[in-house]
Amino acid sequence: MRTDAVRDIIADWRVFATTHAIRHLTVAPGRVDAAWSDGRISPFHADWLRDNCPCADCVQRLTREQMFEIADAPTDLAVAGAVLDGNGDLNVRWSDGHDSRYGAGWLRASAYDEASRAERRMADAPLLWQAGAPVPRFPYGRLMADDGALHGWLVTLRDRGLVLVDGVPTTPDTVATLARRIAFVRETNFGVIFDVASKPKPDSAAYTAVNLPPHTDLPTRELQPGLQFLHCLVNEATGGESIFVDGFAIADALAREHPADFALLTTVPVAFWNKDDRTDYRFSAPVIALDPVTAKVAELRCANFLRGPLDAPAEVVAPFYRAYRRYQAMTRDPRFRVVHRLEAGEMWVFDNRRVLHARTEFDPASGARHLQGCYVDRDELLSRIRVLARGGPAGDA
Repeated sequence: MRTDAVRDIIADWRVFATTHAIRHLTVAPGRVDAAWSDGRISPFHADWLRDNCPCADCVQRLTREQMFEIADAPTDLAVAGAVLDGNGDLNVRWSDGHDSRYGAGWLRASAYDEASRAERRMADAPLLWQAGAPVPRFPYGRLMADDGALHGWLVTLRDRGLVLVDGVPTTPDTVATLARRIAFVRETNFGVIFDVASKPKPDSAAYTAVNLPPHTDLPTRELQPGLQFLHCLVNEATGGESIFVDGFAIADALAREHPADFALLTTVPVAFWNKDDRTDYRFSAPVIALDPVTAKVAELRCANFLRGPLDAPAEVVAPFYRAYRRYQAMTRDPRFRVVHRLEAGEMWVFDNRRVLHARTEFDPASGARHLQGCYVDRDELLSRIRVLARGGPAGDA
């Protein structure tokens, strides 16, 4: 294949479709205003447009990485002319003689007027759930064979944070086979694949038969694992039901019902420790983390059995414990809980930084119970969704 043909394919990776057309342009001092077919007006400032020029002189075509730096543009750079071409795209002639062309779909997707920014925030909003909400189910065979089904599963997982996969072979290590349809598996001190079964010398409460309260895995790490996979190989024991809580739904309720408590849990760092004879992991962060850009809830960090002593100003200790007690009580509230007994051939997949998971006590003498798990980082999920959406390869990473 000729090099220029390859470049054309690579350059078309980012497809931005839109049902809206630019109806007319207005060149104002320092910007170009685009009036859309739905009546929306989007301003595009000169520096912003020049900084995002997609031409071959400004962007490396094979890698899609920007080579142009805005500091190299003339300080008196101005729009010398702006027109719509036959495809409805914006063509700009710059005062220094440079030419740029911007697709209408890309401009609509990237516009920063308030209506467009609000639209993107709404599109990115997670779907909250509580008790009684059906857990979406997906067949393992289709996810392994059909990229369209894979994409639908990943989008649901991204938006809801919890899905159930059935029809999974009960062969050991199958959990990683599905995980690798997304990307590589994240290794931790528990290994690439970890076995959830009662052990005589456990290094985690998960490897005992006791009740596990709602928690996220590895809050002791700077970056908690994003996705967790739990595959049931056999479950013949009495007890051991799985419990899930949407931490984002709890945070939303807490912010509405007890805003002062919500504020404390988003600002006061909590220590989490995990120590054994080989490792000693420690990290401190608020129970509820907010996105630094959007101020929306981004993740929860929760494992009461891994908490270290609170280190906070004396005047904060009592109010913090009031807030934390309320938060813990909400994780036990039946209105937030989804309960399901995992059977052989079923697999949970959930967002570990959003969904708190728990397990009731089981009797190891009543029968075998063996699950296997692994982790994949959250940004791998988002990357795979984007690749599948643009028709790229979706095989094993």
